[in-house]
Amino acid sequence: MFNKIVLVLLLTVIGIVFYFSWLSDPSLSSETYLPRWLLNWSNHYYNLRTAVPFFAVGFLLEIYTEHRGASDVNYNKNLNFIQNIIIAAIIVCVAEGGQFVIQRRSPDLMDVFYGVIGSFTGAISYNLLKKIRNAKQT
Repeated sequence: MFNKIVLVLLLTVIGIVFYFSWLSDPSLSSETYLPRWLLNWSNHYYNLRTAVPFFAVGFLLEIYTEHRGASDVNYNKNLNFIQNIIIAAIIVCVAEGGQFVIQRRSPDLMDVFYGVIGSFTGAISYNLLKKIRNAKQT
C-alpha cells in the first residue's frame, strides 16, 4: 500500500512538472490560483523553479525504488541511485522537449541542468535523512 501511495505522489509531481512546463505563458501569469508571492519568486528565479519540483521527484524516486527493491537479494543502492537520476533526467528532457511545439516557449538547457541537480539533491536528502534516522535507532 505504501508503494502505491508513493507512486501516486510521484506521478502527480511529474504531471505537475509537465503541466507547468507546457503552459504557453512561461511567466505563469495566466495561473490565477497561484499566490502572487510564488509567481514573483518563480519569475525572479526562473531556472531554480525547475529544481524545486525535481527535488520532490528525486526524493520520491528514492523512496519508491528502495521500498520496491528492499526484498530483492541483488539490491544495489548505488546503481539504484544512478538509475533514479537518469530517470529524472529523462523526465526533465521530455518536459523541455515538449516546449519545441508550444508557441512562446523554447527549451532551455539550464532547465535540464537545474532539474537534474534538483533531483540529485532530493535523492541525497532522502539518503541523509535515512542515515540520520538509522543512527538514532542504534
